[in-house]
Amino acid sequence: MPSDVKKVVLAYSGGLDTSVILRWLQDAYGAEVVTFTADLGQGEELEPARQKAEMLGIKDIYIEDLREEFVRDYVFPMFRANAIYEGTYLLGTSIARPLIAKRQIEIARETGADAVSHGATGKGNDQVRFELGYYACNPDIKVIAPWREWDLNSRTRLIEYAEKHQIPISKDKRGETPYSQDANLLHISSEGKVLEDPWVEPDESVYTRVVPPWRAPDKVTEIEIDFENGDPVAINGETLTPAALLTKLNELGGANGIGIDDIVENRFVGMKSRGVYETPGGTVLFHARRAMESLTLDGGAMHQKDEVMARYAELVYNGFWFAPEREMLQAAVDTASERVTGTVRVKLYKGNVIVAGRKSPNSLYDEALVTFEEDQVYDQRDAEGFIKLNALRLMTLNRSNKG
Repeated sequence: MPSDVKKVVLAYSGGLDTSVILRWLQDAYGAEVVTFTADLGQGEELEPARQKAEMLGIKDIYIEDLREEFVRDYVFPMFRANAIYEGTYLLGTSIARPLIAKRQIEIARETGADAVSHGATGKGNDQVRFELGYYACNPDIKVIAPWREWDLNSRTRLIEYAEKHQIPISKDKRGETPYSQDANLLHISSEGKVLEDPWVEPDESVYTRVVPPWRAPDKVTEIEIDFENGDPVAINGETLTPAALLTKLNELGGANGIGIDDIVENRFVGMKSRGVYETPGGTVLFHARRAMESLTLDGGAMHQKDEVMARYAELVYNGFWFAPEREMLQAAVDTASERVTGTVRVKLYKGNVIVAGRKSPNSLYDEALVTFEEDQVYDQRDAEGFIKLNALRLMTLNRSNKG
């Protein structure tokens, strides 16, 4: 191992993998380790991570509540683009990585560290997302990815290493866990193990944030969401911070069976993977935003946004949050979002988000134009010339083929 690494900032959860990595970095590199644990709303008590880090001799321990920054500066801008990867995935894991990477680099600068490290495996997308983020924020940083270097390539060997070095292991880690989970305020994902066969339906025990739709209450929950310049700001008239608003939508959506997606996706590294995602608040927000846009955006602007949405989603999924092309697309969607102000009323029922009403001071909906009754603002005879001009090339092609 290189001897020039003196101090490493580790993205640390306190779980088995990163606890082993912590000690491995000390042994393999002889380096001082700084731990960084981000609270992104994963719903876990983070103080045990501090206690375990202290037990393992760590002096510099960073545990930071980043929930508001996460939702305000990452989730909401992404939702302004209506970003969905491969038509289904609301990018819950993907959008968390650039914030963690950015903060790791900042901590490395604050503590004088010359390297950063993460616990992502060599098969997944997260290694790419973390490391693209690191290099975007500091091109000269040294990156250590233990899963690509060590020989601890099984759960059994990780546990053996932990026991040998007296690293505390929770009882549930000694056996095979049914799946691997990653959580933040936007979603929770479940992958691997019993979920690896895409034909096998997941057991209901996988669902931790969403009541399965078939077990959701047999009654409608109706709510109103207020938007300003593209972002949600209030629920039922109550103004909330970004993190508090998404938390509330998670509660409402989860209780009504909303936001479960069982997906086979194409990873950036080239393989397909199956995952079960729960994104209750994000699913409600996505449908409500679309309803608000339908009222306030010009048709050309809406269609242009839809065209760039897939590209934007792919950039986020692949880890290019800090890339100039993502920032260029962001500038475009933010400009469009300046009109997206108003209120949407939705009904939540057994996994469904049903738009019941929408209103806006910026509405482009003109009842005088669309009415089926007699009007004085639209001459229907104008449509004939419009149609014939659009049909001209088709008519010419037909005559040419016959001739």
